[in-house]
Amino acid sequence: MSGLEDALRRRLSDGGRAFVPYVTGGFPGVDAPLLHRIEAAGADAIEVGIPFSDPVMDGDVIQEASRVALEKGTRPHDVLAMIGEAALSIPVAVMTYVNPVFRIGFEPFLDDAVANGVAGVIVPDLPVDESDQWTALADARGIAVVQLAAPGTSSERARRIAQGARGFVYCVATYGVTGARDALGDPARRVVAALRPLTGLPLLVGVGISTPEHAAEACTFADGVIVGTAMMAPIVAGDPDATVALATAFRDAIPTG
Repeated sequence: MSGLEDALRRRLSDGGRAFVPYVTGGFPGVDAPLLHRIEAAGADAIEVGIPFSDPVMDGDVIQEASRVALEKGTRPHDVLAMIGEAALSIPVAVMTYVNPVFRIGFEPFLDDAVANGVAGVIVPDLPVDESDQWTALADARGIAVVQLAAPGTSSERARRIAQGARGFVYCVATYGVTGARDALGDPARRVVAALRPLTGLPLLVGVGISTPEHAAEACTFADGVIVGTAMMAPIVAGDPDATVALATAFRDAIPTG
């Protein structure tokens, strides 16, 4: 069991549900002290984005955060080093895209991640049927490769995702990119229901979890939530204190056990 999975299971074993907030590394104000404040607000793990110039999964807010971070000269090692500096007591998963990982090299990237205490990796544009080498290299280093399952995923592909995933399965709540939504739709329920018989891993819902109310609803059928755009929007607007307050509000809405 990976450190990421273990941390989530500890929350679930008490009858609670997991809260995993996201922030974009390299954006001004996203630093080790902010990660500590988010941890103190009740996060079970934190997802930190490594900015990329073509973030195909991300909507306007995270695209803008990535653009600013890259214009500042942020490189993958800078984000990993910030995570290492934070040395949190909860696991950190990094989210990026295959291009920067491939350019650095799978093994050098993973070695840098290990050296900085990273527990998991999320690479949404590396499909499960092309990720055997990546997963084997990560497994050898104790890093969990999180796989994503989207609405409309076939039953055969869902089985492959369930078999290939480590840490947890990222259940995409809606069609489209990350961003705020008015309501949590039925696709999220269908993705979780399709995966539940196929894996014992925690099933976390992300993409479009915009409010604490959305999170509470998702936690009636899923094992927890990932919250990205809602966390980053105040930071992009220059108010990281509001992000910390919002993290507390999400934690208060999500069962703790």
